[in-house]
Amino acid sequence: MGREIVHIRQAVTRLPELRFHSPLEWTIREGEQWALIGPNGAGKTLLADVMQRKFALKEGEVSYGVEGKVSDIIKSIAFKDIYSLADCRNSYYQQRWHSTETDEVPTVAETLSDYLGSDNLKEILHIFGIEDLLPKKLIFLSSGELRKYLIARTLLSRPKILVLDNPFIGLDAPSRDLLVEMLGQLTHLHGVQVVLLLSNPADIPEMITDVLPIAQRRCFPPMKRNEFLEDSALIRHLFPEPDASELQLPVLSDKQPSTHEVTFRMEHVCIRYGQRTILKDLDWEVRNGEKWALFGPNGAGKSTLLSLVYADNPQSYANTLYLFDKKRGSGESIWEIKKRIGYVSPEMHLYYMENVPTLSIVGSGYFDSIGLFRKCNEEQNAGALQWMKLFGIAHLKDRSFLTLSSGEQRLALLARAFVKDPDLIILDEPLHGLDISNKKRAAAIIENFCSRAGKTLIYVTHYPNELPNCVNKQFLLHKL
Repeated sequence: MGREIVHIRQAVTRLPELRFHSPLEWTIREGEQWALIGPNGAGKTLLADVMQRKFALKEGEVSYGVEGKVSDIIKSIAFKDIYSLADCRNSYYQQRWHSTETDEVPTVAETLSDYLGSDNLKEILHIFGIEDLLPKKLIFLSSGELRKYLIARTLLSRPKILVLDNPFIGLDAPSRDLLVEMLGQLTHLHGVQVVLLLSNPADIPEMITDVLPIAQRRCFPPMKRNEFLEDSALIRHLFPEPDASELQLPVLSDKQPSTHEVTFRMEHVCIRYGQRTILKDLDWEVRNGEKWALFGPNGAGKSTLLSLVYADNPQSYANTLYLFDKKRGSGESIWEIKKRIGYVSPEMHLYYMENVPTLSIVGSGYFDSIGLFRKCNEEQNAGALQWMKLFGIAHLKDRSFLTLSSGEQRLALLARAFVKDPDLIILDEPLHGLDISNKKRAAAIIENFCSRAGKTLIYVTHYPNELPNCVNKQFLLHKL
């Protein structure tokens, strides 16, 4: 057996709300590559945080078999870490579309200045194919590009252990393959050991040697990778099939289906920021009731395109754009547009970091607000709670949004998108970070909602197998 690199011995956190059901015991030995796998809210991130001594312990200890500071031995990357880039707490959701307000935001090259000119940086940027990101401002990177940047920046420090929380979400297929290849090179050439926090057994790469299943803050016995993948009974226990009887839509508003003909139409749309052209001479028409998939690689401009539809991007006034049969800029307010659209995206998720009850987050969908919360009336609260129940998160209604796992947060934002019974539903990577069970649940809800008359769907994903069955049209964006 190899020497111990990390050993968690009978650890019990001081705060009761951060505890597992029994004291934590886990050892990582030299040469091992681990996957912590379990459903949303299982405790995977909590265990990784304990491993990094982020919480005070009441009992037990966490020890390391190598010298150095914990922050140098172990580096971790999670979706929420993108939030800290460019001091996002002092920016706002629509800021990336307002070019004059981003002058103080650093470029990728500026944040990597300590490594510029090094062979290490050139190698990592080349393997990932992101050399072209260097002159870009952080705020203009897509969620997939941000994830690549975060991973590349962390790899430059060559940690002993690299913890990646759902590393494959938001990456297109070539980038997922590149990440697995890069991690393999790091483990073989540089001795880096990885710990992946995953919600889908299919995401466990071949390089993983050991698996620790987790559910409801209980750790199962560690297993070898092949042993876990062959244990279908355990996988079914971790990720049970959702009950079809629980997936019926709640009682919705009695409003009549919209009779508009064109949900939106773009004519020769061009979007530029300085010398960079994001969209060029783009035409697209989506009619009432149509169901579309929007495809394109990371950085192709999908989020920019959707920002035009959702009235977040001021350049929509400089282009020919029709929304619900009306030409943009003909007198309607952005709130009149937004009240007919339900929207969820990785970018929105990043800026929805409010220390308020989750029920308030879902209820904010009635008002299309981010960060400013109006008080829901009794009927609206009841409606929001119905949607939370449908998405399986009613028990989280009083929990602060910030204390939820990223998967639980995504379910709350999905409920928020549907709560006002919109005519157009825009779902940008809606199943990000969801476990198998919750993906099936969310997919069934989307399918049921879109089966109703007058409902238009735009669905963005890098996983074609996740597309709802109702989607029968597609629009492909190419990276300029």
